[in-house]
Amino acid sequence: MSTLVAEFGAWLREFLPADYYERYRVYRWDIPLRRDYQRAAFEAGWLQPTWPREHGGRSLGLRDAMEIRIEAALRSAPKLPNIAGPGVAAPGIRKFGTPEQIDRLLVPLLRGDEWWALGMSEPEAGSDFAGLRTRAERDGDIFRVNGHKIWTTQAHLSRWCTLYARTDPDAPKHRGISCLILDLHSPGVRIEPIRMASISDETFCEVFLDDVEIPVANLLGPYNGGWNVALSSLQHERQMIWIMNWVEIKRGLNSIKGTADADIYTELGTLLADAEALRATGYRALNNELAERPCPEADTMKLLGSVTLQRVWELSAAAAGTASTADPDLLFERQDALAATIYGGTSEVQRNIIAERVLGLPKG
Repeated sequence: MSTLVAEFGAWLREFLPADYYERYRVYRWDIPLRRDYQRAAFEAGWLQPTWPREHGGRSLGLRDAMEIRIEAALRSAPKLPNIAGPGVAAPGIRKFGTPEQIDRLLVPLLRGDEWWALGMSEPEAGSDFAGLRTRAERDGDIFRVNGHKIWTTQAHLSRWCTLYARTDPDAPKHRGISCLILDLHSPGVRIEPIRMASISDETFCEVFLDDVEIPVANLLGPYNGGWNVALSSLQHERQMIWIMNWVEIKRGLNSIKGTADADIYTELGTLLADAEALRATGYRALNNELAERPCPEADTMKLLGSVTLQRVWELSAAAAGTASTADPDLLFERQDALAATIYGGTSEVQRNIIAERVLGLPKG
């Protein structure tokens, strides 16, 4: 264990309540605790380890940052209450934002004082991000926006939204999109939470936009350059997703060990190998990034991690037999794993991306 990882572990132990692990089922949903964790991590420089201190980091290298994130996941550190903010919006603002946007928005976002939503998915586009229909028409010093977003996590709790809209209907689909910073308190914005069968604090919403005015100064990145803003912003999230999936896979596998069923043990061995393949791929991606080489592993890690996670919890239920139906933790993990192949890019979309952009296969 490196000195940095040990330092982070000591800081985390000091932060967490004494009974955190005994009452983890309760604390995992404790929003005030998760808010406090985000603010404390920001102030201590553990929130975004590669960034400078004023932005919640320590100017660390990528390898050290990944080890700290792995350690946080292994120790079941509290999850950030608004992952779309630090996980997606912040990297985009820091890379593409104007000095004024960075000064106004970044620190309140990172501290957790202002929550953010991600306005990408639409009812008619599904997983086809480039097929979005929300329109933003330039009118002097504003964009006039009309459209409909769906599956917008925590929009009802957020102040801001990175909204992707079509600004050039005549351009090729990927090139006519811009990213706008939307104040969700603006006139013309209507937010409707979507009731879910599952129990979760991360409520999905529909967002309706009726002649919403967004200042041109709120354009994030180049005009018609929203596709690249989205890809860059989501890359940060996917780097975190593989770590979370790997740790959850290991935890699920540990719950299965000890069974005497030969078939289950055979599948357990396969899943253990897949878990190590995921970790090795994560480190290979890191080495490519450090060497500034192309990094096609991001999409393969997302696909392998999410599919393996589902298989692990299905096997865990099979090993538990009928007792699995009476175990609320196991039921939750199985249900939660089902979403892993959807959030951050569906498995179907990931397979298409891998086929077309990594393997160079023809479409169709």
